[in-house]
Amino acid sequence: MKIALAQLNYHIGNFALNTQKIIAAIKEAEQQSAELVVFSELCVCGYPPRDFLEFDDFINQCYASVNEIAKHTNKVAVVLGSPRKNPVIEGKDLFNSAYFIYEGEVKHIANKSLLPNYDIFDEYRYFEPGKTFEPVLFKGKKIALTICEDIWNAGIDKPMYSTCPLDDAIKYGPDLIINISASPFSYTHNRERMKIISANVARYKLPVIYVNQVGAETELIFDGGSMVMNEKGELVTQLPFFEEALEVVEFTEQGVKEPRVKNQELRNKPDIELIHNALILGIKDYFGKLGFKKAILGLSGGIDSAVVLCLAAEALGKENVMSLLLPSGFSSGHSVDDAKLLSENLGTKYEVVPVEDNFQATLKTLQPFFKDMPFNLAEENLQARVRAIILMAFCNKFGYILLNTSNKSEAAVGYGTLYGDMCGGLSVIGDVYKTQVYELAKHINRNGEIIPLNIITKAPSAELRPNQKDSDSLPDYDILDKILFQYIEKIQGPKELVAMGFEKILVDRILKMVNMNEWKRFQTPPVLRVSPKAFGVGRRMPIEGKYLG
Repeated sequence: MKIALAQLNYHIGNFALNTQKIIAAIKEAEQQSAELVVFSELCVCGYPPRDFLEFDDFINQCYASVNEIAKHTNKVAVVLGSPRKNPVIEGKDLFNSAYFIYEGEVKHIANKSLLPNYDIFDEYRYFEPGKTFEPVLFKGKKIALTICEDIWNAGIDKPMYSTCPLDDAIKYGPDLIINISASPFSYTHNRERMKIISANVARYKLPVIYVNQVGAETELIFDGGSMVMNEKGELVTQLPFFEEALEVVEFTEQGVKEPRVKNQELRNKPDIELIHNALILGIKDYFGKLGFKKAILGLSGGIDSAVVLCLAAEALGKENVMSLLLPSGFSSGHSVDDAKLLSENLGTKYEVVPVEDNFQATLKTLQPFFKDMPFNLAEENLQARVRAIILMAFCNKFGYILLNTSNKSEAAVGYGTLYGDMCGGLSVIGDVYKTQVYELAKHINRNGEIIPLNIITKAPSAELRPNQKDSDSLPDYDILDKILFQYIEKIQGPKELVAMGFEKILVDRILKMVNMNEWKRFQTPPVLRVSPKAFGVGRRMPIEGKYLG
């Protein structure tokens, strides 16, 4: 039996587009003599649909799409994901379902059993867990249909659920496992995914077909990485990351044919390359799916805005990216020169718009109130806010979307100006620590100097007061990022951090800054998620909480 893995980029609620993509993939699979084509979780409506699921019309359109797709299954069977109404009045109104469709009819439905309710997931808000696990019989083979999380309770040190659905399904003697997924990217995810699928193969001694979606939905990025692993635990094939793809794999009486992975390096890509590629896709899909064309950003001559400009130019095309150089009286000449050189290297448009006159005019307006009070944070932040006013004016007048250039280290400790440099429609590197931003810069320069060397080597500075350096207000980023990583990603509290060798005074200071600035992060634009724990929907902290750890 030949089975096609269809790894596609869907658009939430765009039923016409999603249905068209699915039907086109069915036809392509037919041309390659496939007998079954497998799509991803909730592919009919796109993932995650969130509160769209509460609209009856949304669910009815899902049904209509399934019926339309079914018309194209006379020659090839289809496995696809869609929400389905729960016919029982007790419990949630919907199931997260996998449909098996053949010869124009729905032959079998499997409902997702394990509903993740952690980090970015909120599935128990909408769905009733499935409780039946019979396989579907097709071409003499029994196929165990599972959905994403249903296989994620095996092979982990601390299982989150009391059962493994496949423990029940295996009683029916299936010949292979199909898992349809919508599993978001993080730079550790492929390693985790390989471990989980290997654990299921080892536990059930069956081959696994895993189909994931690709593309970005606001902050969530999906890398694809669909694969087939045979009953020996060997990787037969893996589809490319961050790209749509369709590939056919043949199953024989002896099992899956021998491993034929063309790109072994898929499993060994450096984290920074994965992050780079994910951010490109995140920008591209955010703009494309919202119908935006052009991006603008403030280019300071610093490392953060330099990296964001490079990413935006690659994602959207250099002709669609504009930068404003907005020097104040505290901006150094080399920062302006570095920003100009970067723009010229990329071939992107830029304008120099000095803000000193606007800044001084605002100070004059405030002088009767500020009087002879010393220069402090108020004046520093005014410069950032004047810049934001000019950037937003360009957005409104010329149809740009402002890209936010703040990094994760700054966002964590509140080192940014609300309604100033924290403005934007999308936070591109808000889940990238400062030390990782430098790695990204080096990766961008891997084939030649695009980002001027001076931008990479000079000490970081907001340039809002004379001779200012980030290190005046923050610990060195090498130390800061290590503590932030342990606290945010690894959920290590103050006692654990001190036990790791970090100074208690420093730990207490940093953790206090993180917790005291939740109110700022609450007001920031969507952050492209590339780590296992990003600010935003995946990290839900009380704004006024007092807990130090």
